[in-house]
This record gives sequence, structure tokens and C-alpha cells, in this order.
Amino acid sequence: MHELGVHLVFVTGYRRGLFTAPMLTRCEEIMRDVCASFEVDLIESNGGDDHVHLLVNIPSKVALSVLVNSLKSVSARYPRKEYDTHVRKYLWGGHFWSRSYDAGSTCGANLATVRASIQGQDRPARWGSGGTLAL
Repeated sequence: MHELGVHLVFVTGYRRGLFTAPMLTRCEEIMRDVCASFEVDLIESNGGDDHVHLLVNIPSKVALSVLVNSLKSVSARYPRKEYDTHVRKYLWGGHFWSRSYDAGSTCGANLATVRASIQGQDRPARWGSGGTLAL
């Protein structure tokens, strides 16, 4: 069976910087579950306050567009429920994610290089009042 290595980038609606470190961790958990349901290997995940990066290996039986649609829809639904008050401060419109996404094939690239690039993202460290992490 052949697999396609893809580096995906999703940005939040209007590039609003809504992610906190715990939200990115939860988003990764959600995306790992979605990938597992498609038998897709999520190799690496990270992001900043307004985007996420994913490195995935996709089997040939999975259409990239179908995977992306599921990743974006499920990963928008749960954070809206779980972090509702926080999300509404940043996204008052209908879209959690921008309608577009970036997908780059990793063919020919050293996977360690792509992983290092994703790991090097500046994860947000947003703190609330009283020294507690803002959710």
C-alpha cells in the first residue's frame, strides 16, 4: 500500500489569534482521533495562536479533501463547545477555520526536517489574570 506524506496548515478564521497552549493540545487530540478513524498516521502536530501544522501519512484509499474536511469540521466543533466563552471573544462569525488550507507533499523531503519545522513553531503561552492559564 502506498502512502502520501503531507504537511497541512490550517489557519483560524480572519487569522484571529485564539489558540492557547491547552487549546492546541486539545485540538491535537481531536485531530489524532479523526486521523485514526481514517487510518491516517498523524506524525507531528503543533501550531501558533492562529494556525496549526500537521504532518500526516495518508493511505492511497483516503482522499485528501475528505480528510481535511473532517479534520477541520470536527476540530472546530469541540473547541467551540469546550472553550465557548474564549472562542466567542475571537470568532464572532460562522467560521472557526479559514475556508482555505495549505497542503504540501513531503515527497523527496527528509521527514525529520519537516518534523523539526513543525516542532519549531512558537506555541502560544497566553496567561489569564491571577497567573492562571487562559482557556
